[in-house]
Formats: sequence, C-alpha cells, structure tokens
Amino acid sequence: MNLKKFVTGTFLMFGLLLSCGSKKEAAEPVSGLKGEITVQVEEAWKPYYEAAIARVNEKNPDAKINLMVKPSFDHIDIIDKTDSTNADVADVFAVPLDRMEGLVSKDVLASFDAKALGERIGGFGDFDKGLGGQLKFDGNYFGFPYNIETLILGVNTKNAAANNVDLKNIDFATLDPKVAMVPLFNAWYGVAVTNAFDVELLGKDGDKFMSTLTNDFDKLTPEQQQMFQGIFEYWQKSNKEKLPMFDTKAVYGYMDGLFKGGNTGSVRIIGPWEVAAATEISGTEDFEVLPLNAAKFAGKELKHWKGGWALVINSRNEEDADKMALSQAVIAELLNPKFAGDLYKATGKIMPNVTRDEYAKLDIPELDKKVILAVIDGYDNAVARPLFKEWGQVWDTWQNSLISWDSKKPATVQDAYKEVQASFNALLTNLK
Repeated sequence: MNLKKFVTGTFLMFGLLLSCGSKKEAAEPVSGLKGEITVQVEEAWKPYYEAAIARVNEKNPDAKINLMVKPSFDHIDIIDKTDSTNADVADVFAVPLDRMEGLVSKDVLASFDAKALGERIGGFGDFDKGLGGQLKFDGNYFGFPYNIETLILGVNTKNAAANNVDLKNIDFATLDPKVAMVPLFNAWYGVAVTNAFDVELLGKDGDKFMSTLTNDFDKLTPEQQQMFQGIFEYWQKSNKEKLPMFDTKAVYGYMDGLFKGGNTGSVRIIGPWEVAAATEISGTEDFEVLPLNAAKFAGKELKHWKGGWALVINSRNEEDADKMALSQAVIAELLNPKFAGDLYKATGKIMPNVTRDEYAKLDIPELDKKVILAVIDGYDNAVARPLFKEWGQVWDTWQNSLISWDSKKPATVQDAYKEVQASFNALLTNLK
C-alpha cells in the first residue's frame, strides 16, 4: 500500500469514528456520505441487504447504493478471469476465507482499517485474535469479518436409538461406518480428525513447507499412530462390508440413503448450510444437531477449522474517498448486531460480533437456534484455517492416498500409512 492510500484510509476511518460518537450510538449508520457503489448480493440475501442499505440511505440521501445480484462464487470467477476494474465486479462483495490470499496477491482488494471499523460496530473483543486477524496481510487489513462457520453433527435420533448409539459418547472410530458416517478421504471432513491429533497436513516452517505426514510411522506421536489405526480400521470395516465409504462418487448418496428414518445412519458430519437437506432426509421430528466436538475419533474430540467469510472492498476504489467511506458504512450496517437474527434468516450467516448468549435469546426457530449455538461451540474449539494457496494441493494428495487403499488392500496400518507418506513426500518435493 502506498503512502497516498495509507493517508486516505487513515483520514477516512478518522472521519467515520468521529461521526459515530459514543458506543451507545455505534449501531447508527454514519451520515453525510456521498458517492455511488455497487454491492454484490445473492438472491436469497436481498431482503436483508435492501433493509441495511435503506438504513444507510436514510442517513445519507446523497449516496447511491446499487445491488448486483450474483452468486458469490460466480462473482469470484469473473474476477479470476478478468480483474478488479471489470464493470461486472462489485465495489463491495463477499469472499470465503480461503480465497483471500489469492485475491490479495492479485491486487483485487482494497486495504482499510477494519480493526477501527470493528471497534465502532462493537462486539468483536480482541479483533486480531478472532477472524479479523486472518484478514490481515503484511500488516494491512483487506477484509472485514462477515460470518463464522465450522462443521457440526447431524443426528437422526430415531436411528440412533434403534442402533443403541449413546449420543453422549459418540466415537466415529469405534462405531460401525453404516451408523457413524464420515467420508474420511475428503479432507474437508478429514481435517476434523487430523486437527484433533495435531497433524499438520501442510504447514510452513519459516519459508519452507512441512507436513507431519512425511515422517515415518514410528516417528509419529503415539496419539497420531492411534489416529491412523482408527482411520485404517474404519476403512477395513467399510471394505469388508463392501460399503462405498471410500468411493468418491457413491459415498454421498449412500450416506443420504442411510440417514433416512428406519435405516442405520445415525450420525454424520455436516455443514450448517446442509441442515435443511439433512432435516428433510431424516424427518423433522427425528433430526437433531450437536457441536462437532460432541463427537470423538479414536478418543479425541473432533476439531474443524475456524472458517468464515469476509466482506471486502474493490481495490479500484482505494483512491476514491467517497466510495471507500460509503463501502465501509454499508459493511458496518450489514454487521449491525441489532439485526443478527435477520442476517441468519436471510443468509444462514452467523455474525462474529454477537455472543452465544445473545443468539440464545433471539426470536428464531428452535432448530435454527440449535444450529447457531452448535456452530459457535464448535468454532470455539476449532483451529485457524490455513489460508496460503499451496494448501489447495492437499485436497487431492490426501484423497488419492486414502482411496488407494481400496485397490492396494494394505494388511496393516503401517502399510496403509506408507501410501499416505509417499503422497505427502511427493507433495513436499513439488513445493520445493
């Protein structure tokens, strides 16, 4: 960021802070803004965004805020194929955490004082220790925390009772794969296990890449060996019964079928965005959610990532004080904690600046409340998601090594682990 951008951002935020007044007034939109911006929104999110923009416009009649209705990933695809100057790219848009570094490196995002904005909105606590810290690159913030997310447990209570599953003592490694269902080969779910055992699939040691899985089996900790024993035995049971738990195409439909009432599927790992579908499959009366860490694998509580999304500003606006100020005002109103319930109803997103107790008091459907509280509980137990772009190579590396077991039929956990080790050795070699 050059000096002009720094000075512009500093004075912008100083003005915003002066206009917001005391903490009591923090929820009120700032006034006196002008300019015109476009904000990307998904179709289902429109009612919430329209209401937030109306509140901003009420205080800023000289400002014009347009909506660009476009799915978030489609919008990012346009950026990937062009650049930030494209007219089809909005001034303010939503980005998942794992795409941040790539967009920052392409100079697509504007930097701004997100921490000061967070202090104005309120509720963020230690901004840098939360989601805000993950949006900081080379000392500058390039996004604002939009929502938190992590995986949760979906339970078919009718099936669980019929299969004698103790919901207070769920261990995926000891239960039958037809009962406790997880596609371990998919790292999206697999990291819930590896994180629990402090296994670093791909990390950085200074400027060098490293992985726990390049170590020989006997160099793993006893607990990490126990983890692989659990994964190996889960595969053995699946393989013996000819279950498609390690079949990349068949497994998901298979799990859906088992999760229907009267079948064996009792517990599965899901995203909060999958709750509606899981409820329909299992039956409304029989569906329950639990925090991810309410279940274990080989004795360790499951632990996913501290996932989430950010709201960002297009870098083409960095030198336009009006657009930068208006963009931040819109972001502030979208994250107004007064409307946390409305945001969730419209988008399924959970504000990072609203506490568990505050969500528990909201007037929303009971299942929605349970989902939110399960996410918050699991999020508190989760670990920071690796955001460097090279981590993207882990998906295939982990998957291919585990699904190879179906064809290679390893006789021991040590043999099975050798396939994983070889794959990660190759990955590290390619990254040198």
